[in-house]
Parts: sequence; C-alpha cells; structure tokens
Amino acid sequence: MTPAYIKIHDSIKKSIDEGHWKIGQRLPSERDLADHFAVSRMTLRQAVSLLVDEGILERKVGSGTFVASSRVQEKMRGTTSFTEIIKSQGKIPSTKLISYERSHPNEQEVRHLNVKPHSYIIRMERIRYADKVPVLFEVTSVPERLVKDFDQTEITEHFFQTLTNHGYEIGKSQQTISATIPDSQVAAYLEMPASAAILALTQVSFLTDGRPFEYVRSQYVGERFEFYLENN
Repeated sequence: MTPAYIKIHDSIKKSIDEGHWKIGQRLPSERDLADHFAVSRMTLRQAVSLLVDEGILERKVGSGTFVASSRVQEKMRGTTSFTEIIKSQGKIPSTKLISYERSHPNEQEVRHLNVKPHSYIIRMERIRYADKVPVLFEVTSVPERLVKDFDQTEITEHFFQTLTNHGYEIGKSQQTISATIPDSQVAAYLEMPASAAILALTQVSFLTDGRPFEYVRSQYVGERFEFYLENN
C-alpha cells in the first residue's frame, strides 16, 4: 500500500504540473493542507519536505512554502538550444569555456556523428549558467567539416544561432536521460556537493537533411533543472 505522504506528494506535484499552482505561488498553510488531505500535520510535513528536497517547493522563513521558481525547465520535444531555453524563462544565460580542442573522434563520436575515425572533430567543455548560477557541465562534439568557416566564439557561445545564420536548418534530436553522481571535478564546476544527484543527458542533434551536427554529454544539477514531456 502506498504511504499517505507519497499520495499527498503526488497530488501536490500533479497540481503544480497542471498549473493549478503557479511558479512562485504560496501554498496554503500546513494546517489547511492537512485538513484538505485529511491527514495529520506530521504526515503532511513529510510530503512537503520531500517536495522541497526535490526542488519542487521551497520554504521561505517567515513567509511560508512556495512553488519553486529557481528551476529551469526544458520541454522534451524538438531541438532547442540552452540559451533559448534560459532566455524564454526570463533568465540571463552565460557560458564558461573550460577547454576547446581539435581532435580525432573517439568511438562514440564516430558512431553518433557519422564521421570517419581519421577525420577531425571539435570537442569543447563548458559550464552553462542561468543568472550566474551553474546549471550544467557539458562536453560537446561537432564535425570539423561543418564548422571550419566559423569563429571559435560563434561555436562556443551561440552555436545554434550561428548554424541558422549560415543557412542550416535544425531538425530533430535524440535524447537519453539517467541519474548519476558527479565526479569531484564536475561537482566543483557546478558548485554542488559531490554526493548530490545529477541528471545525465546524452543528446544527438540533427539538421533537417538528417546529418548529425552535435553530440552532447551533459550533467545537470538536479535541484536546478528539470525536464518535462509534452505530447501533441
């Protein structure tokens, strides 16, 4: 049998997902919520604490409990750049470049980018920020033949826009998500405890003609980012 606090957790999360409670909105008091769900305040508090731990709710001392406004959301449909996602939510995106190199592709890059082992790719490591808060660390690989006429800044700071400006049309993407624990270096980059969970995303993005143009391995801070699905 599902514990009562889990049922309450799921009910509150569903209400938030469906927009009944908006981002930044204050929830009713613990007493009112406990009465609504016909449970003790202790049981209600368990559910709320779990939602706070997941980053869905946030407590403000002296003010109450609110729907968290600090998470960035990415809709799992189509192909959208991180910069566009951040701007669409009223936040300021920024990037810190950790490394940028020209290299022969490894086995995974050969497979995902459909390139030859003796060809060259551009591989870069970046930290991506929203309002100066680190959200993800990513390793991005792109075929050199596609970007040989681009400046480094065009690739590292606004790659999708650069492709569009040069007449390329961006198509679909394939994404795989899993939960994991970061290594100490990634945790330091993201200013998070090494024991905290992260969301690991692998994405291959394609042009409308079917050519893969980007292979990305990203690690997102779980409490600062969430993915959601939307079906037509």
